[in-house]
Amino acid sequence: MASIDREMERILIVEDDERRRSWFHKEFAAYERDTTHQVAVAVQWLLERDYALIFLDHDLAAEHYELEMADDGLTGYAVAAWLADHPECQPATQIIIHSLNYPGSQRMLQCLLNAGRNAEHVPFPYLPSTFLKSI
Repeated sequence: MASIDREMERILIVEDDERRRSWFHKEFAAYERDTTHQVAVAVQWLLERDYALIFLDHDLAAEHYELEMADDGLTGYAVAAWLADHPECQPATQIIIHSLNYPGSQRMLQCLLNAGRNAEHVPFPYLPSTFLKSI
């Protein structure tokens, strides 16, 4: 997993769970962070701001939690698909899919990799042990 430069401007966190959001804010307190659970807000920020790292969750609403493949346009997959369709936006940014929804995560990862994006799936419980050791 790539490390992030402490001189970078921002990290985008797309996550709905308040406990996870709190964890991200604590672990990345030294960085500027933008956090949202809304696809439209994430896309708007991707157009307006530069990110060194993007964290994507798949299930962004309680109604998604029990579904293997939610396709309502309001999941992290919609952000991943938007990034795949817009290669000019955030072209070199590392993307970490941290969702525990494995089918959804794999679908997001495949979409991003097929578009040539720098992406990987690291389930949330493994972030502290794998990601933070590399920064």
